[in-house]
Amino acid sequence: MPQLARNFAAHLLAMIALFVALSAAGVAAADRPAIYSASGKLAVKGADVVAYFTERRAVIGKAAYSTTWRGATWRFSSTENLAKFKADPAKYAPQYGGYCAYAVSEGYTAKIEPEAWSIVDGKLYLNYSLGVRSLWKRNKQERIRKANTNWPGVLKR
Repeated sequence: MPQLARNFAAHLLAMIALFVALSAAGVAAADRPAIYSASGKLAVKGADVVAYFTERRAVIGKAAYSTTWRGATWRFSSTENLAKFKADPAKYAPQYGGYCAYAVSEGYTAKIEPEAWSIVDGKLYLNYSLGVRSLWKRNKQERIRKANTNWPGVLKR
């Protein structure tokens, strides 16, 4: 029973955090950009999206190794990663424009944290937080199916 209570509490806290994030992000605002970016149009909060695949971790990119793609600035930790991205941006770019995959599966958008990521079937998915990522991972195939159905319509909600 204590484990059940801990699981419930963790789920409840993650849902509250997601609700707060959605409210703070102005979920009701229409026509969000197709690529989530923090202030200054910096995609994935400056994380090197190629590094998720090559180093299996979140690595912050450098301004010296950056490019613009789909209206956002993408940073990389090396010239090699920048070249890989330029050669095939869709291969490395996160799904759902870099918005939280869990939120998109629920029909909303939310910001992300670069440390809350997963690669599933060769695709990068980002989440609002590590707690939300754990919720997303519990049923990731169903979450992906729902998010695919909701995307990109959630940008208009």
